[in-house]
Amino acid sequence: MIVEPRRATISRQTKETKIELRLDLDGGPVDVSTDVRFLDHMLEAFAKHSGCGLTIAATGDGMDNHHLIEDVGIALGSAIHDALGEKRGIARFGSMAVPLDDALVLGSVDLSGRFWCNFAVTFGVENLGNLKTELIGHFFHSVSENGRFNVHLVQLAGTNSHHLCEASFKAFARAFAQAKQPTGDASVPSTKGLLA
Repeated sequence: MIVEPRRATISRQTKETKIELRLDLDGGPVDVSTDVRFLDHMLEAFAKHSGCGLTIAATGDGMDNHHLIEDVGIALGSAIHDALGEKRGIARFGSMAVPLDDALVLGSVDLSGRFWCNFAVTFGVENLGNLKTELIGHFFHSVSENGRFNVHLVQLAGTNSHHLCEASFKAFARAFAQAKQPTGDASVPSTKGLLA
């Protein structure tokens, strides 16, 4: 059984960004503030649909937001990795196809301890607010690489870029919610006996 709180705090400061992030896998307050308002909206959706508590205070160098979005992804992935610990007593796998009007995105997660990111969503515009759409896939790549897990986000239908982006974050959130779910079994969900 999982008895310890599944939480992590990440502080990351470089010449390009400053980030304070707190993640609670089992719920809590949500308060997200970055220099990219559309990203804030997506991260709030992730927290809501994954059942996580998430607070982020992040500022960037004011260039083109690339560094900020990348580093928030690094911090979130690192927090997920730290909060999961040995991954004892979790489902490990999760998958969900999320519709949002015309958009349909399949999200699948394996908290395997190994990195792989397949982001197969195509956007028809260059920007959503001040979020460059080319950075959305890069964000998920940074999360999965630093979280050390597999994530697949695959567009099944849709053309509206706003809907496709939001469906991607919600599909990831719902798949992650399943994967982190406690099972009541104290073992590591792997025939290897280790997820690393």
